[in-house]
Amino acid sequence: MKQKGKEWLIRIIILMIGLTFAHLGVSLFLLSDFGTDPFNVTVQGIFRTLSELTKWTFLTHGRIHIAINLLIIIILLFIDRSYIKVGTVICMICGGPIIDFFNMILTPIFEGINTLPVRIGLLVAGCAILAYGVTIVIQSKAGTGPNDLVAVVISDKLKKKFSIIRVIVDAGFALIGYLLGGTVGVGTLICMVLVGPIAGFFLPINGRIIGSIFRRFKVDTSAKSH
Repeated sequence: MKQKGKEWLIRIIILMIGLTFAHLGVSLFLLSDFGTDPFNVTVQGIFRTLSELTKWTFLTHGRIHIAINLLIIIILLFIDRSYIKVGTVICMICGGPIIDFFNMILTPIFEGINTLPVRIGLLVAGCAILAYGVTIVIQSKAGTGPNDLVAVVISDKLKKKFSIIRVIVDAGFALIGYLLGGTVGVGTLICMVLVGPIAGFFLPINGRIIGSIFRRFKVDTSAKSH
């Protein structure tokens, strides 16, 4: 039991490192002001649609975000409950506050620099760091964020490369959001094209690094890769 607790502590520490990288990337991406990421286009579209159709004053973008993540988790519980781990819940709880933390620090730094090269740099750097962080979260084997988990599950079930499936899933989120009234910016399209391939590049690299950490601390790696 003590060994099991140590294993999960190491997994969660690795997951939190990945989550920090991923949401630093999201914050940089948002500061580029080229549009939001594909998953948030869906959140945005559902929020706008419900706001127009209902008088529900309790609706907020953040609450819709949480509700969609919960819906994804519920659906996955019926498909394969082994994918839902403690890390999935941690990602849901910690993601927003981490973005708020980085926004508070980075916004004053970049708000006075609004030239096109800087904005493009923030966008590309954001996509790269986001993808890098996602691969660390996945390799932690402690669970991953609900929206990333969609690509992980489909990739596993179809035995296809995560990088390809991630692009398709992001395109699906962007399309659904657009049809519901969300805004698809050029940054959304660039994020959709870049994140999957960059993640595909970093997955084996981080797999080897984290695998060596697991071996160092004698962590059981027989669990699924998600």
